[in-house]
Amino acid sequence: MTPPLAALSAVAAPSPAPAAPPSEDPRLDAVEGLMRQLAAGDRLDRAGLMVQEHLSTGGKRLRARLALLAADALGAHHDAVPWAAAVELLHNATLVHDDIQDGDRVRRGQPTTWARHGVAQAINAGDLLLMLPTLALDEGELPDALRWALSRCLSAQAAATVRGQTDELDLLPAGRLDAGAYLRAVEGKTGGLFGLPVEGAALIAGCSRPAAAALAAPFAALGVLFQIQDDILDLYGDKGREAPGADLREGKVSVLVVEHLARVPADRARLLALLHAPREATPDAEVQWAIRAFRASGALAAALERVQALADSISEDPALRAHPGLARVAGALLDRVLAPIRHLLAAGAA
Repeated sequence: MTPPLAALSAVAAPSPAPAAPPSEDPRLDAVEGLMRQLAAGDRLDRAGLMVQEHLSTGGKRLRARLALLAADALGAHHDAVPWAAAVELLHNATLVHDDIQDGDRVRRGQPTTWARHGVAQAINAGDLLLMLPTLALDEGELPDALRWALSRCLSAQAAATVRGQTDELDLLPAGRLDAGAYLRAVEGKTGGLFGLPVEGAALIAGCSRPAAAALAAPFAALGVLFQIQDDILDLYGDKGREAPGADLREGKVSVLVVEHLARVPADRARLLALLHAPREATPDAEVQWAIRAFRASGALAAALERVQALADSISEDPALRAHPGLARVAGALLDRVLAPIRHLLAAGAA
């Protein structure tokens, strides 16, 4: 049974993690089971329990779903469950490490791994999650050459993600507050993890490496679009946070920051002071100033224009047009990503 496209638009030792609830697709249940099995290893130790605990907090399993849907759309010749588990494990490794680096104590309504078990043990949990994706590929009946090609994709994207995260963390300290530096960081950290599930699915379907990369490219662009809309939602939507401006309070250089400074460079010192302020000491009045200033300067409108341009490029991508089934997958995911900001796109940021 194929998962419906609607699914895309929808310090004590840890306790044993509960199993995930049944999904609408048995293969997603198989993905969950494989991830938990790999975390347990030969014997369920503390590292495995921490990983299972993190996985049990939920999440949309968007990348796993995308891997399965792409494999179906392209007529994959082999079971895509191991690949779906591999990309989901890699994504979750980045989440555990991101929470440490960003100082986030809550994810999915639950304490983060480092908040529960301390930074040192959380690093271990994240490191274990980084190692498990390659082991996941050993669980499938894949030809050795294909397994090697998929392993290479995983390693290349893991390296690109680390480089993107490094670039992102360096934006503020190095004063790299321009759109080019921002986009390089986002393409590495976020974009690639959207393209990766499709690239592997295309290889499983028998596509050449260049053809698989071409099919993954619009999904990587969709990942960039996702990050831009996430930046917008932080100030002009609802991200489920207590108050708007969490990114500003965390010192994050967002698309709105770079677009505003491109238009009003005289505000650089004020914005830097806001971004450098400790999270708990960030003045609410300065966050409200930024919300007004980004709209008045045209930064919000420019960010929305970037979103629309990316959406158009994805919809018109020639590689996708040659594969209507995969194009429908991209369209469903695009609809889901755009849904929270459609009212802003329609209003033109007025």
